[in-house]
Amino acid sequence: MQNTTTKKSKNIMNMFSGKQILIPIAALLLLAVFNLIADPSFYKISMDVNSAGNHVLSGYLITILDYGSELAILAIGMTLVTAASGGQDISVGAGIAIAGSVILRVLCGTNSRPDKLQAPIIVAFLVACVVSMLFGAFNGILVAGFKIQPMVATLILYTAGRSIAAWINNNELPVVSDPTFAYFGGFIPGIPIPTPFFIAVACMIVIALAMKFTNLRLYTQAVGINEHSSRLNGLNPAFIKFLSFVILGLCVAVAGLIKVSRISSINYSVIAKDIEMDAILAVALGGNSLSGGKFNMTASILGAYVIQFLTTTLYKVNVKSDAISAYKAVVVIILVVISAPVVREKFASFTKKMQAKKEVA
Repeated sequence: MQNTTTKKSKNIMNMFSGKQILIPIAALLLLAVFNLIADPSFYKISMDVNSAGNHVLSGYLITILDYGSELAILAIGMTLVTAASGGQDISVGAGIAIAGSVILRVLCGTNSRPDKLQAPIIVAFLVACVVSMLFGAFNGILVAGFKIQPMVATLILYTAGRSIAAWINNNELPVVSDPTFAYFGGFIPGIPIPTPFFIAVACMIVIALAMKFTNLRLYTQAVGINEHSSRLNGLNPAFIKFLSFVILGLCVAVAGLIKVSRISSINYSVIAKDIEMDAILAVALGGNSLSGGKFNMTASILGAYVIQFLTTTLYKVNVKSDAISAYKAVVVIILVVISAPVVREKFASFTKKMQAKKEVA
């Protein structure tokens, strides 16, 4: 009986120490309980009619599902970049501005307010994908080829990206009048669930298939854990890092489509402002080490929705928009401290002591 109890205790301790997914789940439960106590109406979902005359679901939970989806898409690419390079890309917000500007440029042509689309939406999106992947490749070359720290390398695009986005459209603010373009960032007629959620699910399926049928996960983790050893085992660490930035570029293009579709226009200085912080925070909240190595993609995606849950909660309790970043910074500090090697070693030591005491008892 005593041995059985000891084994159960070991299994529980191992589960809590080894499962990264428990970190975002714990954060999600904490936020859920807080909102339940503060205001149970937070969970109310109703069927309303939007500005286009369609019946859609509305409520705080729908908002989390909606805006958390674009963050989840970015978290996919950011997780790979973090795991492979041991650093983060801080230019994704500027990249979204560029991608959105390219989409509007292709759709509007030389007229900033055309009566009809100058090109199919799929063509505009594909062009944006190519441009975003090229900028991702640029960051990847700086990191993988020139051995520049990721945050320093991506600081270039972070600084210049929004100016490039404005230059693409001659500093004009194009407006797309075609209602079908708004479907990608809003609702498809007859479907009450936000379209960005379906786009995010599609991206999750694609990355899941890539992880299952290719060696992307294995190679990325191998390079992140020990670049020298991975090279001795026949891998090309530079190419793996480069590829992770290109994939993130593709994720940026998808997020860019959603962003400009929401308002059928663009504001270069405001679009996706500070979203890079949320994407990095989603990776950290997923229990992934910000210094690279092993990663849990599911935990990162869940972390993205938790970040949006936190943002929506802060707005709900009337926290000013300019103060929200300060609250998130506190979360970042806590997560960085928890993920520090010293803290993890002490936690592991504490776990072993607890197991030893239970065995003696």
